[in-house]
Amino acid sequence: MAVHEHPHRSSGFRLPSFRRNRSASASAESAEPLAHTARDYAFASLRLLTGFVFLWAFLDKTFGFGYATRAGNGWIDGGSPTKGFLGSVAAGPMEATFHSWAGDAWADWLFMLGLLGIGVALLAGVALRFAALAGAVMMALMWIAEWPPAKHLSDGSPSMSTNPFVDYHVVYAVVLIALAAACAGDTLGLDRLWARLPFVGRNRRLR
Repeated sequence: MAVHEHPHRSSGFRLPSFRRNRSASASAESAEPLAHTARDYAFASLRLLTGFVFLWAFLDKTFGFGYATRAGNGWIDGGSPTKGFLGSVAAGPMEATFHSWAGDAWADWLFMLGLLGIGVALLAGVALRFAALAGAVMMALMWIAEWPPAKHLSDGSPSMSTNPFVDYHVVYAVVLIALAAACAGDTLGLDRLWARLPFVGRNRRLR
């Protein structure tokens, strides 16, 4: 009896199990492209928003829209994009160095070209590797300038640092690296056209 019942139990369980597996597999296969599309658009949205952050900083510091830069104090009005920030550094191992750089023409030009280049690259979705490298270096320098590990400034007053290691500069640097690693310029960007250019094709690091 047991010998005769065993095949029936086996066949009875196999068919529903096989159908369920086929159904689950089909669902997974049909959902996979949707998941990739959602991921690609999420990275593209993050890229565009981050690009606007950098480009807006460039525009505000250049023209003095009255947000972070007062009206009439823009770069085109003779103001210095670095003098206020670097001149106010009050902690960290590079405090004196940053003070000596504050307001120098080379520092202003390098900083502003960095903001413009990173912003345009992110919005266009091209040269993301270069943008990630330049942006990570810029964020590292700004992190050192603010020096979150310090509990007190050089004059002894509280630094008001909320985290000794991770601040928004670190987050931006990681975001830039993630965007480059994810090839975020393929969606809502010009990366595919950029890659077809001869000089880009000869040097893949420019993607």
